[in-house]
Amino acid sequence: MPHSLSQPDRDSPVPDAQTEVQEAEPRQLDVPASIRADRLDKVLAQLIPQHSRSRLQGWIERGGVLVNGKAATVRQLVGPGDELTVWEEAAPEARAFSPEPIEFPVIAESPDWIVVDKPVGLVVHPGAGNWQGTLLNGLLHRYPELARVPRAGIVHRLDKDTSGLMVVARNETAQTALVRQLQARTVGRRYVALAVGAAPAGGTVDKPIGRDVRVPVRMSVDRPIAPKPAITHYQAMRQGLLGDKTVVSQVICKLETGRTHQIRVHMASLGLPLLADALYGGKVVPPAARQMLHARELQFEDPVSGKPVQFSSPIASDMQAVIDAIDWNPVPTRPELPRL
Repeated sequence: MPHSLSQPDRDSPVPDAQTEVQEAEPRQLDVPASIRADRLDKVLAQLIPQHSRSRLQGWIERGGVLVNGKAATVRQLVGPGDELTVWEEAAPEARAFSPEPIEFPVIAESPDWIVVDKPVGLVVHPGAGNWQGTLLNGLLHRYPELARVPRAGIVHRLDKDTSGLMVVARNETAQTALVRQLQARTVGRRYVALAVGAAPAGGTVDKPIGRDVRVPVRMSVDRPIAPKPAITHYQAMRQGLLGDKTVVSQVICKLETGRTHQIRVHMASLGLPLLADALYGGKVVPPAARQMLHARELQFEDPVSGKPVQFSSPIASDMQAVIDAIDWNPVPTRPELPRL
């Protein structure tokens, strides 16, 4: 979590500053005669207009603003002649690319790449609501040289609650090569998914994906905003019953493209949302508590040697517990998808 200021004692002359988020030296401001008396946050917004009022309110609430040397409140009335002391905080995005000791498994590495087995719950890249505590922050801590590589070498992502394999480039040459492989659709990525419903033997979903016009956090294949080509091959492995007799299918998905939420959206478009994927209509049946999706296999060409390298990852323990809880039925052997 981002560091924050504790609220100071009301009689304290200075806030309990934590310099990780504040400038070490405060800014001194005198309210001029040209500004009429008003709430502290509104007056500050006039004096330092480069910052939003909501951001200034946060500084005040965390004790980062004093009025005449004393702690203040957002609604406090201030006017000409008052002296304001302001500890300016860096915006959260300004601290996003900082090293942090984040734990994550590495299953293989070379001078040019790192293969990470991303755990459930770890956000890959900083963004709104998750400016710190991400895989990127952890990569910068464990591999300081990645500070010289755009996006700390990240070339593709997994959703926060999807587990499994990712490749990270250790230099710009490798990053360029891996991005080109992704663009050429030669990177092999296979996922294990648990879908709600009886899946057919297999097939291909070729439906462009874009932002949902009704729910901004969702992606969609139904008249989406700015759709991009998206292709997913799938193969049903077996079916069974979970909990209250919910039909569940274990499915192998192979990506040709890598759009946001691609497997989740494509499977939902077939009427087979992923188990516990509430965002896309997947029923939540204990012990499943997050979308049941794991990136199990990854294959790419080594950027230097050009030789193919392939890795696999055991299914995350929480997902394996769900698989073990399902009463599986035998199913006929399914035709194999093209291998990675």
